[in-house]
Amino acid sequence: MTTSGTAAPHRTPAGPKPGGVESENHPWKIRLVDHPKRYESAYFRAAKRTVHKILAEMDNDDLPYGSRPTGAQHWEMHHGGSLWVKGKNGWRMYRARVGIEWSMQFCAEPSKVDRLREEAAELVDAFPLTLPALAALGYEEAEQLLRTPITDADAVERWTDCLFNACVPMSHGNHQGVLPQVPGEHHYPWPVKGADFVRYQDFELWVTLPDGTHGAVAPVDRRGSGDGHVRLVHVSEESEAAAAFVEAQEQGKMAVLPPNSPVALQAFAQQ
Repeated sequence: MTTSGTAAPHRTPAGPKPGGVESENHPWKIRLVDHPKRYESAYFRAAKRTVHKILAEMDNDDLPYGSRPTGAQHWEMHHGGSLWVKGKNGWRMYRARVGIEWSMQFCAEPSKVDRLREEAAELVDAFPLTLPALAALGYEEAEQLLRTPITDADAVERWTDCLFNACVPMSHGNHQGVLPQVPGEHHYPWPVKGADFVRYQDFELWVTLPDGTHGAVAPVDRRGSGDGHVRLVHVSEESEAAAAFVEAQEQGKMAVLPPNSPVALQAFAQQ
């Protein structure tokens, strides 16, 4: 890496259609196959209908992740652990300790998913307006979902596609996008992506590195400190910066770029 940065302390269907093979000298092969047509369970359809009704009741400022879609855009539902509750001030969504992505249900141990059910039930019970409100919206299965132990794959599937797991509402970009457009939760680490929803709008979290790859940075001190250094918090594996980033991690240090570097200038350009 050539950079002015310094290290500072501190259930898949049978017979998928083949699409090719990738390999290297080291003996490994990966089959590239066509995606099967995504099947939407009745559980997921019911959950989506309900959360759209919930979202219609919410003010824009109360939406959990970004603005309401407009025009041809629409909400995408992320299987991210969506714990919907209703309090005296309206609907709120909390995130579960773990969200089960659709494909991950096939490796999910029922007893561990049941712990998620128990935790969801405990939260919902703290908001006694929730179950009556969900029933009024037509989601009468909510209480049964929360009270029925998860002991087999059918129950795991039901929980995976229910309102309490499958309905984190996001725009397409925040859900599945990739840089240089919008970084989506499916492709970028949540500890970094999550900052998109709390950062100052005039701080550029996602930047272009000198080699043309994309990464993410954070300030090294609080706003107003006058310190223009930035810390690399995410780089892609193909980036020239990856080696320095990994070395810093291994040594318990930070990979930092100086205030006059192109990356730091990008990050603070709007300030």
